[in-house]
Amino acid sequence: MAVSPTSLIHPSRIPNRWVQLIAGIIAMMAIANLQYAWTLFTKPIQAHLHVTLVAVQWTFTLFVALETWLVPFEGYLVDRIGPRLMLGAGAVLVGLGWVGAGRAETIGSLYFWYGVGGIGAGIVYGGAIGNALKWFPDHRGLCVGLTAGAFGIGTATTIAPIAAMLKSSGYQHTFIFWGIVQGVVVLAASLFLARPPVGWTPPNWKAKQAKIKGKVNTSAIEMTPWQVLRQPSFYIIYVMMTMLAFGGLVVTAQLNPMASSYHVDNVVVAFGMTALVLAITVDRLLNGLTRPFWGWVSDNIGRENAIFIAFVLEAIAVYALLQLINRPVWFVALSGLCFFAWGNIFSLFPAITGDLYGNKWATTNYGMVYTAKGVAAAFAGPGAAWLFAKTGSWTKVFWAMIICDLIAAFMALLWLKPLAARVVRKSEQSASLADTGAPVKAGGTA
Repeated sequence: MAVSPTSLIHPSRIPNRWVQLIAGIIAMMAIANLQYAWTLFTKPIQAHLHVTLVAVQWTFTLFVALETWLVPFEGYLVDRIGPRLMLGAGAVLVGLGWVGAGRAETIGSLYFWYGVGGIGAGIVYGGAIGNALKWFPDHRGLCVGLTAGAFGIGTATTIAPIAAMLKSSGYQHTFIFWGIVQGVVVLAASLFLARPPVGWTPPNWKAKQAKIKGKVNTSAIEMTPWQVLRQPSFYIIYVMMTMLAFGGLVVTAQLNPMASSYHVDNVVVAFGMTALVLAITVDRLLNGLTRPFWGWVSDNIGRENAIFIAFVLEAIAVYALLQLINRPVWFVALSGLCFFAWGNIFSLFPAITGDLYGNKWATTNYGMVYTAKGVAAAFAGPGAAWLFAKTGSWTKVFWAMIICDLIAAFMALLWLKPLAARVVRKSEQSASLADTGAPVKAGGTA
């Protein structure tokens, strides 16, 4: 295994890639609470700081903005200096975010410290996904799905002790204690991460590559972020990710008010839990499990085919939810199905980005795609709430979700799939010319 002169870590100190995958999964689970456990802290914060709930929730908006929009820049640093140092820095920021939030005595201080946590979470999220993309070109969908799924399901392992500590010790102590725990866990996981040496490929890569190319469009060259921005395929991927993220984020942000509007929020359905609480529990579980599942499916049938099937299924699920949302059991089941069909975007879109644009700049390139989540959040949060307030009904919001799902599903099959095939053909032509010593422009403009 050749060593690049720019590599910061000698091959003898690079852990096995499967060990790295597990370390990335652990790091992702450790940062999940910053997003998914936030709802538990809102009322205690409101009471302690004597502010409105709207003021408290701006903390979360700032967190999502910083966690999302800085990922391209953070990903560039990960690609340049490797994941170990960057995730170590992310661990410190994640820990400081919750420790600082626990010590904050003003709403401005809370904004600042939770924003620091958002920057750290973005570094960890982008770095862990990027590392999985680089080390597993032979199992890209599955391994990126496992990594992203850890973020979706991570809170499930800690939500009960966090809730218990909130009741017994208050939110400030809980923030500080878990901030330290989460920071230490991410820091420990970061020590096991390293980027592959230049030119590294998995064992028996040529045979595996031939098999993969029969199912998945895979580029033969490495594209820089600037080259990616010149690809029409990038903008198709970005628009699709925005439309598909919209639907799931609507359910994430608006499930509580939706349940209240249809009078199912306080109906006890099973295990002593109300329809709303059970739906949230089921949704988060499926939101994690769907990512490796659809990633594995896409490894075997192609990314675009998987996107088409998943989001036609989601459109059907949303339509059924619109018809049956006032029935508590169906509310739980169909909101869960929506999440099962939706959460895969966080495995399929990183995978297709790595497939088309290469490994070297995979963290940066997917970071650019990932900002689509931030665009979608503006429509799914305040946008959907405004449409509900304007019409007095969630019906038009549901139809907007259905239309976005169907348009993006058919874009994947009828537009992105042939366009991706053209990108791959041009990349193979460019690679062949490069082998002969002829000057080429990587990636072309397909």
